[in-house]
Amino acid sequence: MASVELLTVQKAYGDLPPVIRDVSLQLADGEFCAFVGPSGCGKSTLLRMVAGLESLSGGELRIGGKRMNETPPAQRGVAMVFQSYALFPHMTVRENLSFGLGLAGVPKPTIAAKVAEAARALQLDALLDRKPKQLSGGQRQRVAIGRAIVREPGVFLFDEPLSNLDAALRVQTRFEIARLHRQYGRASTIYVTHDQVEAMTLADRILLLNSGTDVARHGSVAQCGAPLDLYHRPRNRFVAGFIGSPKMNFLPATLVAATPGLATLQLPGGEQITAEVDARRLPPGAPCTLGIRPEHAEPGTAGQHLVRALLWLERLGEATYLYLDSGTPGEPWVVKAPGPTTARPGQCVPLRLPASALHLFDADDQALPRCADTADLPLPSAA
Repeated sequence: MASVELLTVQKAYGDLPPVIRDVSLQLADGEFCAFVGPSGCGKSTLLRMVAGLESLSGGELRIGGKRMNETPPAQRGVAMVFQSYALFPHMTVRENLSFGLGLAGVPKPTIAAKVAEAARALQLDALLDRKPKQLSGGQRQRVAIGRAIVREPGVFLFDEPLSNLDAALRVQTRFEIARLHRQYGRASTIYVTHDQVEAMTLADRILLLNSGTDVARHGSVAQCGAPLDLYHRPRNRFVAGFIGSPKMNFLPATLVAATPGLATLQLPGGEQITAEVDARRLPPGAPCTLGIRPEHAEPGTAGQHLVRALLWLERLGEATYLYLDSGTPGEPWVVKAPGPTTARPGQCVPLRLPASALHLFDADDQALPRCADTADLPLPSAA
């Protein structure tokens, strides 16, 4: 097992702006961390820097407490599972699993024992004599994972390993990865994904990287913490809009008044809404953004509410997602309603907005402190 430390790591190509900017992370022995962010934010590049497939332009990488900046990939004690499986097509499953150990000069009896153990853990016993073309996508991915397991590395690296699988296989393989991490929990794991469900369900911590038109922030850490920490207490609007599917709903607002436990806001339609947020650092009249999760905006007229026209809806069985006119073209509000809802497109739907469920962001998109939140969640930790 091995800890992983990134100390103000940077990566730049030539004179171009950095694609990774001042990323710091301390990953403990056996910890599972997911790197997430929009396409192009640098999460795979950061993973490849840990693997040694990309050099560092600045900062320091330590694995097991030892500096690794100049250490070749083969000597870092890491094993990587690629998105494309990278299996040898002319070799059987058994040969694919044992190839790396053979190159390392491991004795044949030891290789056979390690391969047998990995095959049992991954349910590949009956497939050891097949070649990759005779396997399904999920089976190929399990072989790729097994090839990493037999090396018994200190750090596992996964680069979007489930993106080539269909929905059912993703669920099954996600469960297998979670089970294997518990079984082989001695090794630290870094997992790159664009799928929030994978990150939320697998990781002990999530590292979310910034991306977008702001060159000064691209590739920096937007927030790092426990999955529910990022979900319930996002540090800024970018985090709030990225974590969660469907994402958080946003609406422009103006601050009317603020007390230690309550902010009064005016919406573009003239409605006044109260939020249990401490907004005293903003002056009255300051522009801000109201945010609420789809599951917290409830259809109904009890308490404070606003009315929006229903554009369309998606019925998923146990729930129905209502897409409502937010007043901003192309950015409808999404509300999670009970499955048997009778709402129809064109109707006006009243929404109840609980003051305790509302988020508020200032003109710089920074989150204001919420007064009523999930009590047992810690405050967002600095990266």
